[in-house]
Amino acid sequence: MALFENRYRTHDLGLLLLRVGIGFMFTLHGYPKLIGGMETWTQVGGAMKVIGVSIAPAFWGFLAAAAEAVGGQLLAIGLFFRLTCALLLATMLLATLQHLSTGDGFAAYSHALESAFLFLGLLFTGPGKYSVDQLIFPPRRRLY
Repeated sequence: MALFENRYRTHDLGLLLLRVGIGFMFTLHGYPKLIGGMETWTQVGGAMKVIGVSIAPAFWGFLAAAAEAVGGQLLAIGLFFRLTCALLLATMLLATLQHLSTGDGFAAYSHALESAFLFLGLLFTGPGKYSVDQLIFPPRRRLY
């Protein structure tokens, strides 16, 4: 039955749709944080206290906001894909820890944890052939 057949030829299209959709959503989530300025960055960066880092919260908050806003755009176009996934994974793991530390329950941390698993999977999968990385860094040809 066609519905249950493996259709690997659509793999790259699926990755493209996933990258663009998730990238767009993370850009929307990160942009307000990015333009929020020092006060917003300090608030977001305060999450670093969870892992014992209390120095320069505005710096860490700016990095988190940039990871979401700029990282979302890089994810969508598939540029520096694995580095972007790693930075977004780290951001989502820290967000998960921050929400867990507040004791607000599953609803508070579930989105960040789900996103962390998504970025971990994409980190291993790669951006697919419909990506800027594929154009700039084509795969090496095997000699055997």
